[in-house]
Amino acid sequence: MGADSAALTDLVPLFEAYREHYGQPRDAARATAWLESWLAGGRLRGFLARIDGEPAGMTTVAPMPASLRLGGFWQVRDLYVAEPYRRQGVAAALLTRVREEAAAAGALRVSLSTESGNVAALAVYEGLGFERIDGYTSLAIPLG
Repeated sequence: MGADSAALTDLVPLFEAYREHYGQPRDAARATAWLESWLAGGRLRGFLARIDGEPAGMTTVAPMPASLRLGGFWQVRDLYVAEPYRRQGVAAALLTRVREEAAAAGALRVSLSTESGNVAALAVYEGLGFERIDGYTSLAIPLG
């Protein structure tokens, strides 16, 4: 198994399954256009894990400024492993590849967020060395 920079044709079906998992309707044309726009502009990077050549999981990462440190960091935005490939190390392979690429690009850290009740994901992330950051609260305001 390996994780590589994502080919859009392999990324879209996994991205669509990810969106559906979170209650969004499938729309391959819109998802493809959205991914093309964000990936082409460098505002998002996509990574794909394969098992026996088949797309097994994907992650998207956004390079972000770290203004206080005058550097940058990578923020994992989306991570999805297809059902038949779960519990086979796919998420770990993806996050390991992201960490390697981020370090090579000079990023100061890799960060991610997940729901506090997502015990399985938290176990994977913490097992890979990600640490919880206490003292922060996420806030949002809907615009649409």
